[in-house]
Amino acid sequence: MPEFMNVPLLEREDRIMPEVIRCLLSLGGEASKKEIVKELILTSETIPEDYIEYTRVSKQSGKSYKPFNFQFNFAVKNLEYAGYVTIPKRGIIKLTDKGQSTNLESFNSDEMVRQLSEPVFEANRKKKLEVNNLQNEYENEAGKNEEIEFDNSPVDTWRDVLIEALKVMSPKKFELFCRRLVKQMGVEIDTKIGVQFVADGGLDGFGYITSDEFRTTRVAIQAKRWEGSVSSPEIDKFRGSMDKHNAEFGVFITTSSFTKNAIEASRIGTRVITLIDGDTICDLVAKYELEVTPVMTYELNDFYLTEE
Repeated sequence: MPEFMNVPLLEREDRIMPEVIRCLLSLGGEASKKEIVKELILTSETIPEDYIEYTRVSKQSGKSYKPFNFQFNFAVKNLEYAGYVTIPKRGIIKLTDKGQSTNLESFNSDEMVRQLSEPVFEANRKKKLEVNNLQNEYENEAGKNEEIEFDNSPVDTWRDVLIEALKVMSPKKFELFCRRLVKQMGVEIDTKIGVQFVADGGLDGFGYITSDEFRTTRVAIQAKRWEGSVSSPEIDKFRGSMDKHNAEFGVFITTSSFTKNAIEASRIGTRVITLIDGDTICDLVAKYELEVTPVMTYELNDFYLTEE
């Protein structure tokens, strides 16, 4: 278990708040949660990478979850209620003028955020307008010094189901999925090299992609199903395989995630390797509607959830 898990739950949340603002400033003032988390992994000196990636199993449901997601979500909600950020649309976080002018050197989460946000949480509880009573559930569990499982909305649960399905697919079916995915991405697979999922240190696929200027580039592909995060040695081995096939471009696909060192290794040299993690796989499946059916639903805005 990461050492940072020994820090009191609300203190972890307090430490995340200024880091969210810092990352948003670095990312231009508006970013998705995924972009912010990636920036935290790469640049944060206060939120450890092993804590962000740490996964545990819920005692209640038996499902895996990341404790970091709880603190991140509530940190953002506190910042929103205190006027530092807004949520213009689902999954996007944007700094307000107040957030942009924040002095992070003197930032105090308790005095500058909680004194403003907690009355809003309280008002929402009294009116029973907080969706799924998340804050009540959070405080009850926090009082027991236990972690809670983040109850994803139906809009998001398909992503978890997809990743789990990919992990248990037969090699042949996973090969078919990867072929279809990279084809949708504009890669013409070289069937002579093909996609072969064997642990021989070679490539898992090879193909060609043609730009709008009709310039064709050789693309090397690696697709792996992992439980833990992919580390930098795997990126280095992939780059070596790229050299053998004179590939000018590389795509490394994994159902899990990449460590900070792996991300840094992918950017070294003249041939940057594109990294596609589990979240990005889900994004691409949704974008290309690859064996999925879109479903429309609605999420209540804070107009319905606040007192004023």
